[in-house]
Order: sequence, then C-alpha cells, then structure tokens
Amino acid sequence: MSGEGRFPEIISPVRRIGRREFDFERQVAVMAIVNRTPNSFHDQGSTYALDSAVAAAVKAVDDGADWVDIGGFAFSAAQAGIGVEEEIERVVPVIAEVRAATDAVISVDTHRPEVARAAIEAGADVLNDTNGLREPGIAEVAAAAGVSVVVTHSLGGPGRRVVRPSYADVVTEVADFLRERVSAVLKAGIAADRIIIDPGHDLNKNTFHSLELTRRLEEITSIGYPTLVALSNKDFIGETLDLPQGERKEGTIAANVVSILKGARILRVHDVAATVASVRMTEAVLGWRGPLAPAHNLA
Repeated sequence: MSGEGRFPEIISPVRRIGRREFDFERQVAVMAIVNRTPNSFHDQGSTYALDSAVAAAVKAVDDGADWVDIGGFAFSAAQAGIGVEEEIERVVPVIAEVRAATDAVISVDTHRPEVARAAIEAGADVLNDTNGLREPGIAEVAAAAGVSVVVTHSLGGPGRRVVRPSYADVVTEVADFLRERVSAVLKAGIAADRIIIDPGHDLNKNTFHSLELTRRLEEITSIGYPTLVALSNKDFIGETLDLPQGERKEGTIAANVVSILKGARILRVHDVAATVASVRMTEAVLGWRGPLAPAHNLA
C-alpha cells in the first residue's frame, strides 16, 4: 500500500501523458467524452457534427477536464457496419482541431489499428481500446508510436453483441483478463509506464456485474496500473435508481467517488464541471490538495 496506506501501489504513478503530467498517488484525472457518432447512448448524436464535436471538446477543457476522449465507433452492435475509412473521417479532423486548441491529453477510442495510426498522426496521445488491444497489429501501432494505452475488459468487443453475459465471479474474471492482456501488450513493446487499465463497466455486463465491480474495485486497482472507470450515465446506474438518461448525474458522481476511494484515478465522464467539483472535493478530503479560498473562522 502507498502513501498513507489506503490505496494499492501504482506502477509509475507520476506520468507524463501527452503534454500534461499527473501524479496518480495524489491526483484524479477527469476525461471528457466526445462521441462523433449519430446514436451514442447518452448524447444521441449531439456532437456528431464536426464543429459540435470540437466545441464540446474545447468547452470540456475550459470546464476543467484534463483529458478528452474522442470516438467514432460506438460499442453497441448497432455500429458494426462502420468501415475503417468512415471511422477515420469521423475522428481525425476532431483530433487535429482539438490538438491545435489545447494542451489537454487526447485519446482516441478505437479498436482498429488503421484508425489508431491515423489518430496518433493527427495528435492523439493515448489509445483507448474497449477490445483490450486484441485486434492483430494494434498493440504494435501503439508501441511504435510510444503512446499510452487503456486496456479495457469486454467479452465480445465493439460491435459484437453478447447475449446474457455470465460470469462465475465477474471481478476475478475481469482481473484475470486484464492481467493477461497487460502481459500481451508488454510483450508487444508497450512500456509499463504507458499502461492504464479499465474493468469495462456495462461492457458485456449486466447491472449486478457492474455493481459488483464497483463494490470490489480494489481487486482491480491492486493489479497496479492506474485504473480508469467509465461509469458515466450508464445503464447500471439508471437501473439501480430507476432513472432514464439525462437524470443520472448524481448517481454517476456517487459511483465515481466510491471508485476513487477504491483506487480509481481516471474518470471518463459526460458532465465535466460537476465531476471536477466532486473530484476536487474528494482530493481535498483525502489531504491531497488544500482549499482554494480558506477564510471561514480564520480571522
């Protein structure tokens, strides 16, 4: 255990990712979601137009995001027909314009090596792969470019439907998968200080699975790599609270704070300003940062 003994040790906690430096022993990074897709589950195409996607990314950074995650291929099987060239056309122009506008970290959410290569050339710092870098050649693309990677658990990967996913023990099986995939990407030449892991809440998992992953998240964070959680507005939150899309902000914040207390260090979110406030408060309570304007009962 590190620091004050509360959290699992993190491999290379101080990291330079793109143009920014993070100390994951004492800092939580906020990653903003920008989907250039017509039917993503939360924004429903509101950032599909190029100018809308770029504006959303810039606003997210202005609202305090450290990181922008740009994707053009939704995980849902409904997106399976999107070709490589179309995916490149969706993400590369956004990445190029956002890169010119900010020093924030930029990741590309893709599982295809051709898209990853084009995105990195356009300025992406991180490959965020919900397929766990299983596609032949994709780990080698990341290794050659020296970018960071997010290794995510899913059973089928993007665009592949898994009917009634089942696990004997979801946390153990997710942890085993992540260890195996980390070993594979290390062998492909990706350095340990470039690896981030994500248990993949709701990706081929039901609400009970995602709740169990959150409840026992320290079994994931104890693997040792900085852990990203992508909980924002997901169905397990909506089903737990019986709330539709658009009414899950408070549930998302609560689940994210619990995840921080169990060792998560990167939060992938839609509601940036509210998340940043909750993260900064959590960091202050943990003693990682001081108050910005202390005055009460000090005079």
